[in-house]
Amino acid sequence: FSGVLFRSPHRVPPWCAHYDADQCGGCQHQPRDQSAQQAAKRPIVGAARRRLAGLDVDDPPIEGAAEPWAYRRKITLSRVGTGSFGFHRRQPLGSVFPLELCRVAAPSLMEMWQVLRAHPEVVPQQADRLSLREDGTGGRHVVAHGVAPDGWPESGACAALLESVGIEASIWLVDSGDDARQVAGPEARVAGLAFEQINPVMGARVRRDAVARLGALAGRHVWDLYAGIGETSSLLVEAGATVSCVELAGDAVRSAPEQAGVRWFEGPAETVAPSLDPPDLVITNPPRTGMGKAVVAALLAAAPERIVYLSCDPATMARDIKRLAGGFVVTEVTAYDLFPQTAHVEAVTLLERR
Repeated sequence: FSGVLFRSPHRVPPWCAHYDADQCGGCQHQPRDQSAQQAAKRPIVGAARRRLAGLDVDDPPIEGAAEPWAYRRKITLSRVGTGSFGFHRRQPLGSVFPLELCRVAAPSLMEMWQVLRAHPEVVPQQADRLSLREDGTGGRHVVAHGVAPDGWPESGACAALLESVGIEASIWLVDSGDDARQVAGPEARVAGLAFEQINPVMGARVRRDAVARLGALAGRHVWDLYAGIGETSSLLVEAGATVSCVELAGDAVRSAPEQAGVRWFEGPAETVAPSLDPPDLVITNPPRTGMGKAVVAALLAAAPERIVYLSCDPATMARDIKRLAGGFVVTEVTAYDLFPQTAHVEAVTLLERR
């Protein structure tokens, strides 16, 4: 037997044509309304804390997204061989369909994509991925990945084509690792791959809430670990703190604004954190892999009054909470729907010294 026995009142038709027609793997929750999506994400955070951190806790509250569509300020398209750029299908694994329109991407990105899609000759044939991005200053970027060392001869033509339709975009090339270099277009204020939240409205909300959980900041010294381009540090300084920022990516450090009261340390948090002056408070926002053991050890040794941990991966966050349990206790957790239509969820955890 196949068919629908009972249709949930929370089921809605997928808005994006790619969801059914191309089995797009990006927005797994599209057939659910927003309340159902958020209800499904709370247990993801709660279960990780119970199973991996060993905590006897309920599922946390969740803050809904300000805008469930057209929020994403960065997309990365892939292709197999020299085929069309697009997104990965749910099945079969590894297959890619040509993208026409992404409903969660910002209109500014789709405007660029419609131009590039119609003119594949300005995109390097060797590229295996193409990133489109709008940074926090409004600057737009096109980043080609996996290009051979001979470069991107068409980069100037790509910038000129976009400019001809009123789009100023910086053109970047990644020919090794994660290091991007600008090869055409107007000089960028923010590096092409410098980390920023893909959902800027909700990202700003999470940062404000995270900083507020640190408590009074005037005259306090704060570690900002995995600091990106210093967006959180700006809030800390405004509240009267001095800040030690740690960031691995040199392009992010160079994109950060100069601020009195902020000292930057470029390098892996695992090697930098143990050598920093002890903090009163810590805010940490690691990648999906979580914090390295050396960072956890540095936090236990420094024994700040509070740690606020931002995470896009509840599992690695729960693992790190368990590692910190000898010196800190979890007192508050909130989930945030930063990535509507997808299965991903952001969480902010407050830990206080025992």
